[in-house]
Amino acid sequence: MERYDVAIIGTGPAGLSAAITATIRNKKVLLLGSKDLSQKLAKAHEIQNYLGFPAVKGADLAAAFQRHIDQMGIEITEKRINAVYSMGDYFSLQAGDEMIEATAVILATGVVQGKPLPGEEELLGRGVSYCATCDAPLYRGKEVAVIGYSPREEEEAAFLSEVCSRVLYFPTYKEETHLPEGVSVIREKVTGIEKADEKRLVKTDEKGYAVDGVFVLREAVAPGQLVPGLAVDGSHVAVDRKMAASIPGCFACGDIAGTPYQYIKAAGEGNVAALSAVAYIDQLKRR
Repeated sequence: MERYDVAIIGTGPAGLSAAITATIRNKKVLLLGSKDLSQKLAKAHEIQNYLGFPAVKGADLAAAFQRHIDQMGIEITEKRINAVYSMGDYFSLQAGDEMIEATAVILATGVVQGKPLPGEEELLGRGVSYCATCDAPLYRGKEVAVIGYSPREEEEAAFLSEVCSRVLYFPTYKEETHLPEGVSVIREKVTGIEKADEKRLVKTDEKGYAVDGVFVLREAVAPGQLVPGLAVDGSHVAVDRKMAASIPGCFACGDIAGTPYQYIKAAGEGNVAALSAVAYIDQLKRR
């Protein structure tokens, strides 16, 4: 299996900065995230404290980032990483039914907004899943619910409709949905998930929906769930000044590493995280 030197998860300022620095240091980089880069950045009306770009619109700064990585020959791989496992001297990243190997990992996924739904964490792995590609076979011919936090999750719901007998889709966003006929869109606020005999009950502000399984699909997974055994500080990864996390070879930068949530701070931390990852990899090679 091909093994990358550094896998970077996230295409905001932190992840892009890390990818550029690691590439300059001649490391084999896998950059995972959205080819649209950061929606948060693109929607920013005006940024006044990014050095060299006074009063720049978010979309213009994102375009500058895109030009930079294009000139560096850095490509973005649009694969959702569901879990990252430390294997000792390397990491195994789960992307659906595919496993990817990397010597070091840099987490730049941003911070997960909001708290888990009531019952979500208690039922995780027992009727609640974060990965449609991984767990769809468990619900072949059964009824499932999908709670989607962005239009990107509609692709997963469409896939489930090919496997399951019925798919209920609960969008938490206002944009119009584009889903096949086999998916029922329910625009009600989800208030929790409960166990109901052998079923799982998706509770809304109007009623409850009994299904066999529930898929909670967000843009980002909480760091403690993404990387088992990782030390966290609330919704953030606990890091030192070298952006090193508690698991050797794992680094974090940007919003996921804590406040302040500033673009220029994220880019600087991405640079530090990449330099630290490079030093870690070189140290392993010397051994």
